[in-house]
Amino acid sequence: MDNINKEDDPHWLQVLEKKQQMRKKRKRQVFFQKLLILAFVLAAGSTVFFFVMENGKKASQPGSNTQQLADTQKQPSSADSEKTDQTFADQDQTKADGADLEETDTEEPDGQKEDSDYADDSTQAFQYIEKTRTLGGGIASNHAVLVDAVGGTVLACKNEKDRIVPASMTKVLTLLTAVDKLGDTIDLDDKFKITVEITDYCYLNECSVAGFDRDEKVTVRDLLYGTILPSGADASLGLAEYTAGSQEAFVELMNAKLEDLGLSDTAHFTNCTGIYDEDHYCTLFDLAVIMKAAVQNDLCREVLSARTYTTSKTKQHPDGILISNWFLRRIEDKDTGGEVACAKTGYVQEAGNCAVSYGIDKKDREYICVTADAPGTWKCIYDHVKLYKRFSGRK
Repeated sequence: MDNINKEDDPHWLQVLEKKQQMRKKRKRQVFFQKLLILAFVLAAGSTVFFFVMENGKKASQPGSNTQQLADTQKQPSSADSEKTDQTFADQDQTKADGADLEETDTEEPDGQKEDSDYADDSTQAFQYIEKTRTLGGGIASNHAVLVDAVGGTVLACKNEKDRIVPASMTKVLTLLTAVDKLGDTIDLDDKFKITVEITDYCYLNECSVAGFDRDEKVTVRDLLYGTILPSGADASLGLAEYTAGSQEAFVELMNAKLEDLGLSDTAHFTNCTGIYDEDHYCTLFDLAVIMKAAVQNDLCREVLSARTYTTSKTKQHPDGILISNWFLRRIEDKDTGGEVACAKTGYVQEAGNCAVSYGIDKKDREYICVTADAPGTWKCIYDHVKLYKRFSGRK
């Protein structure tokens, strides 16, 4: 048979043309698929890029005035993060148990601290002694001091003379100022109406709150406990307005109280809630003096030592609001060599986690511990545990 020339076969030419068309169609499909994939990758990459940049900007901006551990309704933000924080703190505590903190901490050559830089400030209330110890890495907080509240001696310390941001530890002075101003005539059952200005202030400044609603009528007692236990800015603002008519007028009373306590050279407050302000500052010794004055007042001590409290029944809260001092509740089962009887915590980004507490050892000796700038709520608590356990009992 003769061989057939396919190029002359009309049928074959049609088949070949269809194949070429299919190839071209397939190439176009592949091209558009690749184009779609490229567009998707570029879009995803842009999204990730802008997300990273935005979060980077937020991280570099000054922190919000969220208060907490320690201001308890704001920190930790979730049960998981709190559990993780406690896990690491428990590990640190386990390592510290049975260990001599003095062996890991540094000491002045003669065992005594120099205090010449602050000869005329609140350190006059507390004297360094030969047994005063300078703390090192065994304490997570960047600032710490433990003092004998009665004898007035400094037992252990770390960067204790630095000016700090007191955050919601401020509210110890808020409590003390209000109770002192109201005096024996204070009516704990008197009512105060929460204003829209108070709720707006708390919202705009991202404050922790007791949970009072606008127009809710609460008692003065509610304001006292609400200021300390949940670190409620709504309660402290209400207390300020009830006492002095406005927060501004109340802050004047607070600074006058600082002067009465001999602290005006090293401490100055601009608000009653503890939100950050560059002119709102003090030292650890200032806070120790403020706490000492507070626990010597029966009503202040009662409030500062309460584990829980239920606010009065109102239209907005028919069963009241159950509030807690989480620092006291979290530390009460820890071995401190005694009892931590009173405490107030604080947190703003500029201050880190901080706390001031009052403790009593097994021989009824009294101490005040102040720490600031801890990297977590539980680390703050365990710093107090370590300091009480190791150094209380020293004279």
